[in-house]
Amino acid sequence: MTTPTAVAERRVRVRRLAQGGASSREIAEQVGCSKDTVLRDLAQPDPTVASRAALRAEKLAHAEEAVRQAVSAAQAVVGARPSHQITDDATARRWCGALRAAADALAAQADAFAEYWPCATG
Repeated sequence: MTTPTAVAERRVRVRRLAQGGASSREIAEQVGCSKDTVLRDLAQPDPTVASRAALRAEKLAHAEEAVRQAVSAAQAVVGARPSHQITDDATARRWCGALRAAADALAAQADAFAEYWPCATG
């Protein structure tokens, strides 16, 4: 029985040989497998490409959720109307500072986004 590690190593070797221009028959002879096995190996998705795509999808989902949460938080602050609440001076200063810092950080992200994706600001 062939181990998963051996199969992965064979597939890497098959891909390298194919990228080098070797025919399926030549690859099969060099690797020590059948031509059909070579064709099956080449038909499998490249794991490095698949893992990069999975990582990109995961990062995209994380960014989508972060933006959703930021918008939700902003809506909650607007609804709470903190500037119209009776509070002490220290709390008012803390809230104002925290809101300005968050607004500045979000504005910087929006600017970076607009610079990278100018079509998003049109």
